[in-house]
Amino acid sequence: MFTKKTNLPIFAAILIVIIAFFLRLNNLTSVIGDIPPGLYPDEAMNGNNALEALSTNNFKIFYPENNGREGLFINIQALSVSVLGNKPWALRLPSAIFGVLTVMGLYFLVKKLFDSNKYASSIALLSSFFLATSFWHINFSRIGFRAIMAPFFLVWGLYFLLNAAAKARKNKESKTYFWHLSILGGIVFGLGFYSYIAYRITPALILVILIILGRHFYKQNLAKLFWRFVFYAGIAFLFTVLPLCIYFAQNPADFMGRTSQISIFNSPAPVRDFGMNIIKTSGMFNFSGDTNWRHNYSGKPELFWPVGILFLIGLFIAVKSLFKKSKISEISLVLLAWIVFTALPVVVSNEGVPHALRAIIMIPPVFILAGIGGMEAYSYFKKHFRNKHIYNQICVLFLILCFCEGYISYFSLWAEDPNTPGAFSRNYVEIGEDINALPKEMPKYVVVEAGGALVRGIPMPSQTVMFITDSFTPEKQKEKNIYYLLPNQVQNIPKGSSVFYIK
Repeated sequence: MFTKKTNLPIFAAILIVIIAFFLRLNNLTSVIGDIPPGLYPDEAMNGNNALEALSTNNFKIFYPENNGREGLFINIQALSVSVLGNKPWALRLPSAIFGVLTVMGLYFLVKKLFDSNKYASSIALLSSFFLATSFWHINFSRIGFRAIMAPFFLVWGLYFLLNAAAKARKNKESKTYFWHLSILGGIVFGLGFYSYIAYRITPALILVILIILGRHFYKQNLAKLFWRFVFYAGIAFLFTVLPLCIYFAQNPADFMGRTSQISIFNSPAPVRDFGMNIIKTSGMFNFSGDTNWRHNYSGKPELFWPVGILFLIGLFIAVKSLFKKSKISEISLVLLAWIVFTALPVVVSNEGVPHALRAIIMIPPVFILAGIGGMEAYSYFKKHFRNKHIYNQICVLFLILCFCEGYISYFSLWAEDPNTPGAFSRNYVEIGEDINALPKEMPKYVVVEAGGALVRGIPMPSQTVMFITDSFTPEKQKEKNIYYLLPNQVQNIPKGSSVFYIK
């Protein structure tokens, strides 16, 4: 599709990044209404922790409220909020940036994976384009959840590690030239453990990759160089995750968090549920996706159907190539291991399966396989199409269709669906805005009737109002004359106060 003799791949890669920027930043904040509309309490909880960290200068490694969350994303959100204010889009801007950088990273990773393949650029461009225009990835790139960092750190961590290993094998006479890439790869991969609990499965993937790399190093009589590479990356990784490990050693109850609550092992029939979850998760790509409106256009497959077909073609090629001794078989093994391992956090849970958010680390290999399938389909039909010019125009129209489908599905169908504002608690944001419009001297009481996990004695749904009004801490509540009550405390409301109900 593209050749190294032209600059077309470079221009195409830049265009894909521009597309990724547009689809992740368009109407993130707007005079006609933010998309997503509202602010879900989980996002607001991050924001309130960020506001508190800014006021106390106490930025944590792990924030234990709301079933516990690794602190890196919240601390980054704090930087955004400090500049942009306590607005929903300020919490979501870091997600958009991580989403765009993941698209960029996937391009470089795929090029490195298929380094010696003449179609490396084409597969890399297709994979990153499918990712850039995917509703699945666009959606989570526009929500203030920490999970969006997981594919970012894994993609870039693998890229740096594979790059370090490749340079080590090509320049074996030098002893130090690759140490910086090895250390960088170890650090970036390690930072992923500060992103999302499902990331903890990824060392299994790294082990598979190291076994494959080790075989090549040993064949070239570079065993010492291989272990030097492992040492540099391993030490960097260990130092990176050490603070989090120390925290969990001191607070072991926080290690599993909500995972133990939603495990299939708490089910009366765990084996049956495990089997059903595998079927549902396998079907989420092409048949029936996540039904949570916050995660997906309810029930819609996670992949646009032509891309889903290309994914199946790529999957077939990958499985078939396992029986051949070639570089593509090793790449296939990595991609299949990536999908299998990262599917485990999804299939061992008993909540909301198929679960697009919990499966977020599966996104990169899914679109790499779709890129492989796309290149295979392009090559096959090119041989059987008489007019090459018309054929290339058809292919361009297909890419335009992918962009249009991603845009329309997200910004028209999903964003304008009446179920979406409720999924993001838009009514809670409106309460917060109404409170902000009142004079500071006016006592404002918020009665929280909605249920949820308690955060400092008040149910979680209150977090949205607290963030919009910047009234999370007792000091802020006193300053702003805002008070939060449970339903059994309404008798304490003084006459003349403004009362709001969170239902």
